[in-house]
Amino acid sequence: MTATLLRTAADLHARVRTGRRAVVMTMGALHEGHATLIRTARKIAGPEGEVVVTVFVNPLQFGAGEDLDRYPRTLDADVELAGTSGADAVFAPSVDEVYPGGEPQVGISAGPMGERLEGAARPGHFDGMLTVVAKLLHLTRPDVALYGQKDAQQLALIRRMVRDLNFGVEIVGVPTVREEDGLALSSRNRYLSPAERRTALALSQALFAGRDRHAAQEALRARAREVPASRARAEALSAIGESRAAADAHAVATTAGGPAAIRAAARLVLDEAARLDPPLTPDYLALVDPSDFTDIGDDFTGEAVLAVAARVGATRLIDNIPLTFGTFGDAS
Repeated sequence: MTATLLRTAADLHARVRTGRRAVVMTMGALHEGHATLIRTARKIAGPEGEVVVTVFVNPLQFGAGEDLDRYPRTLDADVELAGTSGADAVFAPSVDEVYPGGEPQVGISAGPMGERLEGAARPGHFDGMLTVVAKLLHLTRPDVALYGQKDAQQLALIRRMVRDLNFGVEIVGVPTVREEDGLALSSRNRYLSPAERRTALALSQALFAGRDRHAAQEALRARAREVPASRARAEALSAIGESRAAADAHAVATTAGGPAAIRAAARLVLDEAARLDPPLTPDYLALVDPSDFTDIGDDFTGEAVLAVAARVGATRLIDNIPLTFGTFGDAS
């Protein structure tokens, strides 16, 4: 399948629409993670629909000292990958097309959620991201837009913007795509030297350590719930000959677990990576509620996100995994 390259919104609007339009927004340098988004969009749009991939390196998302100038531009390869993955068109507008007259005087504010974690590390980043997403939603006029869960805070903010400002579009999150060794796919991975890439594996390894600790806690809680916490517990435990095992399970589940233990398990991996050559320099490690990206408490139940950001050499990387609290099972 060959994707049509479009440079202006007028050209995009001139296309005949016969079904749902699904849009995948990117900054280019497409990889298998983007291909997964496009293939998912193709399934959602169906044979009668249309898949549009946007390629736009948004200057408003880059702060002082960030990598706007060296961000990879590979448009020819992007158009080819988009087409082979199922896209009908690639919309690659110029800066003047998106921001006629220069930087906009009116934009979108990400609010308090945009000041946490990535927002604290990159002031103004989410304001610029939401502004361009809002503009691209208007320019492309999709029925559904897809974003990767690797950028979990970005996805949460887009969902919040669409809900709060009554955008008539469905937002779909697509799970993170990883290399065989666990490293999350990112356009910035190409900046890493072989040695830096080995160090960078600590991001996913830290998340997996936290996930494993969480799974162990949930299993212990499930076992502790099998016997009620009363005098009947002691009698029942004695009767089934499992007093030590079940008592240990209950103790660990109720006193030694929780979010702090999950963070500690992940932090241990990051601390070890900080002593490597080249070292990992952690930015943050957080276990948050995805609705507002605030830290979760010990009594939290539901979906949470374990997120990490760090630098290896000159490259800054982020990653995250979802965890479910209160329901024993596979939380990955």
